[in-house]
Amino acid sequence: MKKSLLALAVLTAAGSANAGINLYDANGVKVDLSGAVEVQYREDYEPQNDAELRIDDADLALTTTVAISEQLNVVAGTAFAYEDTTVTNDELWAGFSGDFGTLTFGRQYMISDDSGIGKDYELGSEGIDFVQTNGNEVIKYVYDNGTFYAGASHDMKDSGQIVDSNGVTHQDRDTRITDARVGYRFGGLDARAYYYTADNAAGVSFFKGVTDIEGYNLEAEYAFGQFGLAASFGQVEYKDSFGTDKLRGNVYQLAASYTMEKTTFALGYNNYDRRDEKGDNYAVYANVTQQLHSNVKVYGEIGNTDAKFLEKGESRNSDFGYVAGLEVTF
Repeated sequence: MKKSLLALAVLTAAGSANAGINLYDANGVKVDLSGAVEVQYREDYEPQNDAELRIDDADLALTTTVAISEQLNVVAGTAFAYEDTTVTNDELWAGFSGDFGTLTFGRQYMISDDSGIGKDYELGSEGIDFVQTNGNEVIKYVYDNGTFYAGASHDMKDSGQIVDSNGVTHQDRDTRITDARVGYRFGGLDARAYYYTADNAAGVSFFKGVTDIEGYNLEAEYAFGQFGLAASFGQVEYKDSFGTDKLRGNVYQLAASYTMEKTTFALGYNNYDRRDEKGDNYAVYANVTQQLHSNVKVYGEIGNTDAKFLEKGESRNSDFGYVAGLEVTF
């Protein structure tokens, strides 16, 4: 999931070296520019797909903070995502921040977009999927005092075109999403819980049409020295908006990492216990990342899954997956 511009703003406040470039800072007004470009050569799990050179991520973001008083700031941001040959404005919001937290309104990524403990780049395909984690009419509140943190967001209404499970196009749909998070940090432990519910969200890959979704994810990460451990358990239920119960599942994730100077090794296991005829699906992956600079990293990843894929009406085993990538941020 994409990290929100608001999350990057928190990193900037913490002094992250690659969180952005300061364009202006005077008279109580601060303006920052940040961006990312990530290119990959990838062979995914689907047997019908050939290996490809692809743009995985390309973003450009601008944020501003205006000091109204010692206790109150006005914040605003806009961001653009570059997908294929199109450019979309995926964030455009404004709000208030202070000791009370940050309250923002507008087009933005929701709390649940930050969910997940996986250390994979592409091949941990069986993680928790809340499907739609952004919206145009989002009210979002985030609080973090370093030890305790919490937040909630609500997408009031999104309308657009959708195709139902029978292939019929509907011009209007009303999407409403509510999610929340509560977390606690102590020493090297970071534990949190997410809740998500959506009516008339975008369709999921295994059936067409709008989707009603409800689920939660419990996550914990523990860092000690050069090692990191992470685990999560979640449950999610998908229904189409015509009342048919399509899929329920439990999602388990385990991951570990070891960092040696500028090199990080990671591996993980994800299991999707699907309550349908496909049963359990798992994915296992391993990767290595080399931090060439605080703003530049290269990585390689391999993975395998027991998921089956349909090709010309026949079920086929998955391909062995591999990825090599380069990411540049500023």
